[in-house]
Amino acid sequence: MKRICFLFNHDQTHQLAHSLPIALALAERGEHRIVLAYAKDAIRAEIERQAKPAQLAKVELVKLGLKSGLSQMLAGTLEALVPASKLLLYRDNLDFFRGFDAVVVSEKTTLLLKSRYGLDNLKLIHTRHGAGDRAIGFNPESALFDLVLVSGPKIRDRLIAEAGLKPDQIALVGYPKFDLCADNRFDDRFPAPERPTVIYNPHPSPKLSSWFKHGAAVLEAFRQQDRYNLIFAPHVMLFERKWVVTLDPPSLARVTPPGPEFAGEPRIHFDTGSGASSDMSYTNRADIYLGDVSSQIYEFLRAPRPCLFLNSHGVEWQDDPNYLHWRAGPVLTSADGLLDAIDAAIAAHSDYAPTQQALIDATFSISDRPSAERAADAISAFLEGRATLG
Repeated sequence: MKRICFLFNHDQTHQLAHSLPIALALAERGEHRIVLAYAKDAIRAEIERQAKPAQLAKVELVKLGLKSGLSQMLAGTLEALVPASKLLLYRDNLDFFRGFDAVVVSEKTTLLLKSRYGLDNLKLIHTRHGAGDRAIGFNPESALFDLVLVSGPKIRDRLIAEAGLKPDQIALVGYPKFDLCADNRFDDRFPAPERPTVIYNPHPSPKLSSWFKHGAAVLEAFRQQDRYNLIFAPHVMLFERKWVVTLDPPSLARVTPPGPEFAGEPRIHFDTGSGASSDMSYTNRADIYLGDVSSQIYEFLRAPRPCLFLNSHGVEWQDDPNYLHWRAGPVLTSADGLLDAIDAAIAAHSDYAPTQQALIDATFSISDRPSAERAADAISAFLEGRATLG
């Protein structure tokens, strides 16, 4: 029996659904000891919201925190700008991590356990989070994981070509988040629910996001019309701090939230961070997608529908694999005439439908077997020295 830790060391809850289904599938088998380690009470609450009590009874839940006074001081000083607590947590809990055969994570900061703290015997397994096209998802850090679980051939092929992974480091498992969230749907309270509903889903990175240049104009366009309902559900990290700091690409910007003129607007539903922002409730409910580089576009396209994108930075995107998803709909350079552009995107959807289906086929390897079970198979085979499912 192996000891496997699923680590949820996140500022928000948006990554949880990418690995929690795998933990539950492994726990159900009873072959290994499964521990869910989390850093924030909000994460535990989301675990308890998404998992059934009978499932949670088969895992151990452990809260991790900062133990040293120095770490607590640094976190208190720096947290407003950077995720200091998240980074310091590893150093303060090394004895905890030493007790496992493997740690399963959806992000990359956990690589510090090996690169900085020397836990070379610990196997690190990456579930990734999302199935998007951004370059950061295919940087060389990915090759430092012992095993990477991927959703489809698009991800596998780019990791081999760009990140330098070997085929035997990769297991093609599908998209476990679908096992947990595919049936979620926002129960809206729009005054005219029969109107088509648009989801606007901007990314937080200042050099990639449409929010900083065009976000206010997008909201204003919907405030001044009666043709569409709008779900404003940005990436949950957009308004997490007053300043957004990203390393890839390097950027720093102050974030301005929507103005008071939008308060109480019945045709616009605002959600800047609840569980529904990332559990597919909105992407399943919406009829049209409006965004920039968020990987949620692929969750939306699971059922092909009209979509369009805001190119707020003048990107030459046509032959860039980091913007592959922009082939799924019209690409706008501003929010001028936005409502007419949405009308046109709906009318032209049949022209984009074959491309959308091809993107989905490349992004998600879906079979009759649940993706979480396939991922559990791959982890067990890897830890037991058998061939993985690459």
